[in-house]
Amino acid sequence: MKVTEDILEKLKKTLADPKRFLTSEADLYSFSFDASFGMYKPDVVCQPMSSTEVASIVRIANEYLIPLCPRGRGTSLSGGPLPVHGGIVLDFSLWDTKLVIDEENLIATVSPGVITSHINDAANEFGLMYPPDPSSAHVSTIGGNLAENAGGPRGLKYGVTKNYVLGLEIVTADGKIVRTGGQTIKNVTGYDLTKLIVGSEGTLAIITEATLRLIPKPQASLTAMVLFDDIIDAGSAISKVLVSGIMPSKMEIMDQSSIIAVEEYASLGLPVDVEAILLIELDGHPLAIEDEMQRVKSVCMDVGARSVQVAQDKKEEAELWQARKLVSPAIVKLKPTKISEDATIPRSQIPEMFRRLKLIKEKYNIHLVVFGHAGDGNLHPNIITDQRDKEEMRRVEMAVEEIFKAAIDLGGTLSGEHGIGTMKSAFMEMELGVDGLAMMKSIKEAWDPKNILNPGKIFPVKGQRFELRND
Repeated sequence: MKVTEDILEKLKKTLADPKRFLTSEADLYSFSFDASFGMYKPDVVCQPMSSTEVASIVRIANEYLIPLCPRGRGTSLSGGPLPVHGGIVLDFSLWDTKLVIDEENLIATVSPGVITSHINDAANEFGLMYPPDPSSAHVSTIGGNLAENAGGPRGLKYGVTKNYVLGLEIVTADGKIVRTGGQTIKNVTGYDLTKLIVGSEGTLAIITEATLRLIPKPQASLTAMVLFDDIIDAGSAISKVLVSGIMPSKMEIMDQSSIIAVEEYASLGLPVDVEAILLIELDGHPLAIEDEMQRVKSVCMDVGARSVQVAQDKKEEAELWQARKLVSPAIVKLKPTKISEDATIPRSQIPEMFRRLKLIKEKYNIHLVVFGHAGDGNLHPNIITDQRDKEEMRRVEMAVEEIFKAAIDLGGTLSGEHGIGTMKSAFMEMELGVDGLAMMKSIKEAWDPKNILNPGKIFPVKGQRFELRND
């Protein structure tokens, strides 16, 4: 339904401060995009700072059939917060008023607009840790991380966001405020609605508060940089380390294109003649990880590593990780457009996925860079291109489709941590099948019968094709 002046006036009255009600063209365009592709201008932006404000807005949207699109800081790589059908953007970026650490019960209670890294920083003051660490943690909000079930390098050992959510406060599609879960580690009272909401990308309910599990911070850590002349050997090393009984906290990979880009960007002294670098972090008791690192070194050398360099102190450890952190800014120096995917495969298929990615790169003559969380199979094939080159973009679209087909063929999934949003919805049936997708649609229809919550996400429309465009 069209958002009329009467409806705008009603929406404005739901907010205690009229400055949190945005309708100017400049503001609307500021909320029309995220870190993926596509621009969709909303009709209005509301910036709620309480559950009651959210509930009031939702009730109006439900009455007049107005689309609602929840948004954090717009760091999504899958189009999750894009207002595809216009309507209302619910901007939670101002709502960071609650971050309470309960040291005794090892939990944190947070508002949806809290910056994710701030939770871990606050926990560290009590000797605790919030493990999920997406690369955007220093700018992304916890609400967005919950919506996408974000992961990160530590996901290998510690799991992803959903593994740390004990309870939620949500607003349903008809404007009711409901609590799911609680503050206990064990909770099997009825259906696990908490886990259902986490990762649902704002299509089932709107998250207004979260109760998160914390864990004790490890005593120590050790990091090694392992060089490989063959990226397939690097894939084999990943599997061999894990089956040896060692569980690293992080296991990150950079291919040769990533290494060259970082070296040209920052001159860190990286060897540009190797096909892959594996960064391995161990954490735990100091004596235990010293022994484990020796075993890691032995395993890697046995499968063909050129060398293993172990950081001798925290400064050297930070320098090793700096190379991985610089990949994203480094590769966009090559060309201005970056397509970041996160097709994820079983660990045993990592060597074969590397082989297929090589073939795709050659077949479509594209600049394909591979890095990511290799320890849990969550690779990040990034294609560097220029969206103004229409012919190249067509080749890129075909390459992305083939990357997803390869991941599914190897028993993997479309997304390990970025979500589906608008970017991957065209491929949903490929992974789930007709009946699997229909089951998900039935859940959506039960929770949101009027389809006002983040419409245009996850579920493809008939005949939808994968396209990369920003017009």
